[in-house]
Amino acid sequence: MFDKLLSIFTKDIVIDLGTANTLIYVKDEGVVLDEPSIVAISTKDKKKVSFGREAKKMLGKNPDLIQVTRPLQDGVIADFSVTELMLKFFIKKALGKRFLIKPKVIVCIPSGITEVEKRAVKDSVLNSGAREVYLISEPVAAALGAGIPITEPQGNLIIDIGGGTTEIAVLSLSNIVTHNSIRIAGDKMNDAIVNYLRLKKKVFVGLLTAEEIKQKVGSAIKIDEELEMVVKGRDLVSGLPIKFKVTSNMIQEALADTVQKIVSAVLQLFEMTPAELTADIAENGLFLTGGGALLKNLDTKLRQETNLPIHVVPEPLTCVVRGTGKVMENFSEYSAVLI
Repeated sequence: MFDKLLSIFTKDIVIDLGTANTLIYVKDEGVVLDEPSIVAISTKDKKKVSFGREAKKMLGKNPDLIQVTRPLQDGVIADFSVTELMLKFFIKKALGKRFLIKPKVIVCIPSGITEVEKRAVKDSVLNSGAREVYLISEPVAAALGAGIPITEPQGNLIIDIGGGTTEIAVLSLSNIVTHNSIRIAGDKMNDAIVNYLRLKKKVFVGLLTAEEIKQKVGSAIKIDEELEMVVKGRDLVSGLPIKFKVTSNMIQEALADTVQKIVSAVLQLFEMTPAELTADIAENGLFLTGGGALLKNLDTKLRQETNLPIHVVPEPLTCVVRGTGKVMENFSEYSAVLI
């Protein structure tokens, strides 16, 4: 009775607090918010200017009076006060008028973060208006979102490539058996594109342009029918604005080192995996989730390196938050997977 009365004034939520994007799932409703984890703040009086998409539009175009910042770096909170401001805004936006009573919250976190970093996440979410806070490891959430039967005694390998971290984990019986978490993911790919064009083409582009290049023509392997696009940047020799063409094979070269580090982390995990679970993975294949799963031909690259089936899950960008949503919808059934 109390729970039904409580649901009138609030809704329990899930937060996928990512380096690149923050997603919020509301119980009984699904994913209601997907915003960039970016905040614009006035440097004069430290008051907020905007959050999310509005703040992202200012990135690289802001005057000195406005600081555009990403309060999460490499999957962990880098600026606590700004993170709390951002979370308060996003939670209120997701819940609207139902934010009269503080909600119960489950937060997705990288598997490789420290106890101190876990505590920082909990404290920030509590200070942002949560009643209770539970944590769930991203690979476990991703597996649930992908529809993998994690309660079974069988090995499944999840590769979740986000903005700040790549999470690689072998799961069995609802738990992570072994994992590898590296702080190399989508953001490092963007940096690699910026550095490649600066060094090889003597042209400077911003991170937003680099992200657009990655999404449109980025590839993990060289392809015969090249994709190409025209982008704008600054000629480092003349200092003047310039339009120039980039191709998928150029960007493959730019991303080669970053992609290989992710592949190497996957191969390294096999050395730590029990033989029986390795046999299951050989049969079931590898499951690829997160925004990085959308990089063209990444599944082909992993297939070439591992000689195993690679499955890119449907809607990989929202896989983690949807998986955690299952936990929230069936809290007593899945409570064992919570940290």
